[in-house]
Amino acid sequence: MFDTHSSQSQPEFDFFLEGARPKELRLEAHAPVGAAYKDRVTIKLEVCLVEFPTECDRLEFAAEARQSILALKTSIGHEKDVADGISAKTKSGKSDISAILAPTNLRGYVLIEGMNTDRMRDTVKGVRKAHSFVDGEMNFAEIDHYLAPKPLVSGIMEGDVVELVAGPFKGEKARVQNIDEAKEEITVELFEAMVPIPVTVRGDHVRVLEKDR
Repeated sequence: MFDTHSSQSQPEFDFFLEGARPKELRLEAHAPVGAAYKDRVTIKLEVCLVEFPTECDRLEFAAEARQSILALKTSIGHEKDVADGISAKTKSGKSDISAILAPTNLRGYVLIEGMNTDRMRDTVKGVRKAHSFVDGEMNFAEIDHYLAPKPLVSGIMEGDVVELVAGPFKGEKARVQNIDEAKEEITVELFEAMVPIPVTVRGDHVRVLEKDR
């Protein structure tokens, strides 16, 4: 236990419980000035019978400080502006924010990671287009799909009707003939071509118009 930022102690407490009924012990740990990443507390509990002091049971458990992930509501279309505004504030002053994420497929929200949620909230104050935080914290399992890049051919199937949105055939419509997931490319056959010649393009160079049934 830290008495100050530099002074540490290991206090011991003795207390007696009377009666035969089961007892519930509750321990709360508070960090008024905020904990640092990887700060750790270890609790050792030993219970002995008063009549037979050698009859004891022991329990040990530990807790470790981790980052919190909060979702911040923003004006739709201004997610990156809010993320940039928060980033600028973290560089100009003291902040516990360690990461800021503005997923393109999560409109109206910015995800913020840090140690001290109170300081995180203070840092966001005054940032344009930033609104309120969503109640509660998020975990990594909930945001993992935002961190992993989505395959370029995701959602495209053989037989789908697509429109080419980039390259020399931009604006042409075609049907998907083959998908190469390793290269993230698709092979299509243009509808308007005089001779049906397969054309291979990147997965993000097409837009699905109609799914194959």
